[in-house]
Amino acid sequence: MWLLFALLSAVFAALTSILAKVGIDGVNSNLATAIRTVVVVIMAWGMVFLTHAQGGLATISRKSWIFLILSGLATGASWLCYYYALQIGDASKVVPIDKLSVVITLILAFLFLHEEFTAKSLIGCVLIGAGTLLMVV
Repeated sequence: MWLLFALLSAVFAALTSILAKVGIDGVNSNLATAIRTVVVVIMAWGMVFLTHAQGGLATISRKSWIFLILSGLATGASWLCYYYALQIGDASKVVPIDKLSVVITLILAFLFLHEEFTAKSLIGCVLIGAGTLLMVV
């Protein structure tokens, strides 16, 4: 089941890029990011209430709050940079560079989460990096 949702995530991420590139035409990138964020907030809280998950708010630990807030700040910074890059650059160049986050995530997961970094992971990172370079140059 995780694979299905991972694939759906990739499809929606691709749609996000294309829809954003069309929608950002003539709109300040920060304003566009704010509009997108409001839509995401409404959708996320809608799912919380639809699934009756709001009761879990009281059980969230201090550590989880801190890291969820930091994650939100990182997401916001990522979106602001992404929308500005989309506004001034070609989607076909911006998106592959943005996907270098896969490589960076694997490295950070190895360093901070002590997840296994296998030969397969290393080869994948090299291929993603080389593919990104090939697409951008």
